[in-house]
Order: sequence, then C-alpha cells, then structure tokens
Amino acid sequence: MDDQLPVVAIDGPAGSGKSTVARNVARRLGYTFLDTGALYRAVALLAQRRNVSWENGEQLGEMLSQVELSIEPAETGCAVFADGDDVSEELRSEEISRGASKVSRHPQVRQALLDLQRSFVTRGPLVAEGRDMATVVFPQAALKIYLDASVDVRAQRRYQQMLGSGQPADLEEIRRAAQVRDQQDSTRAVAPLACADDATLVDTSDLNIDQVVDKIVALARARITSGR
Repeated sequence: MDDQLPVVAIDGPAGSGKSTVARNVARRLGYTFLDTGALYRAVALLAQRRNVSWENGEQLGEMLSQVELSIEPAETGCAVFADGDDVSEELRSEEISRGASKVSRHPQVRQALLDLQRSFVTRGPLVAEGRDMATVVFPQAALKIYLDASVDVRAQRRYQQMLGSGQPADLEEIRRAAQVRDQQDSTRAVAPLACADDATLVDTSDLNIDQVVDKIVALARARITSGR
C-alpha cells in the first residue's frame, strides 16, 4: 500500500452513472470528489465563448495558458470556475458534452489539465471520476473501478435526466450520440477510454445507484486505510 494513493478512481463511458455514483461514494466515505468531466466541458464552453475551434489543439492549449481554471467541492458535487467566474450551470447541455469529447482528444488540453487533476490528492483521500483516471491520471490509485452499462440503458438514463431538467430530448438521437462518443473516446490517440488491467468492472445496467455505491464503498473501506 505504501506506493498507492488514497484514491478511488472511477472510469467509464457517458451514462454509466459515474458522476452520481462517485459523488455519493465520496459523500459516504467523507472523501473529496473530483468530477474531471466538468473540466473538459469547461474547456469546450470557454472555447465556444472565445470562438476557438474544438478541433484545434494548438489554439485550445494557448487559450488554456491564458485562463485560470479551478474546481472546488460544492453542495452538488463540484463547482467549476474560469477566471473566478462560476460556470458550473452552463456545462450540462448536450452540445457542450459533445464539445468536451472533442477537446479531450487533444494532448495540449489533456496536459494542461493533468497537474490540476493530480493536485487534488493533496487534499486527502479522493474519489475521482472520468475516462482515464485509473490509466493515466492516478495509475497508482488504491482502488480502480470501471463502470459500464449497455448503450440502450445509458441513453434512457440521459433521456430521463434531460426531461427531468426541462430540456428537450430525443431518445434515438441521444442513443446515436452515445455510440459516437463511445467510438471517439475509445479510439482517440491520447488517453483513450479503457478499463485498467487491475480495475474492478461493475456493470450498472441492472443495478440501482445505491447498489453500485454500496459495492464501491465496501471495496474502498477494505483497500484504503484511513491513515488521516
């Protein structure tokens, strides 16, 4: 355990339940929660505001060198700030989610955010969710989890989430978008979405949130000593 970090690293595709599960696991354990997807959505939002193409890695990297991005614990999980401005409420649209997938393919963006993500471990035990937490950001995490679910289940979850928040939603379009994002995230050249060799695979298709959280909390308590 000496060379391991007190981190629960949770990876998986969009709609697998990562954010909700990770937030609840962190709350149950009393750990800090890190929503890395929110950081990539913030990059997409900032690029949109500044007319920087999501396809231009060099310009995105230059933009990030001029912006102060930060993420802090909040009642809802995490709050994201850009130059001191809270942009959290603007990050959840389907358009920005698609933009996050595009900007995350660029090494300039991933490198710019890497140190910020890793700095969270200095705050104490951490639950970090994303797509490369166990493989790239925290390869020495004490517990690695890969959450998955069928594309139909994930699309239905997103559909219900959008309806619940008052957004217009088309189930088939959401399903197609999920398939496209899966392809993009798993085949990108830099830090592709993948299940780490030493990760525990949890299929959430037929499990509710409480069941998934209970499973991960039990694993975390078994593997990570408090040491605080």
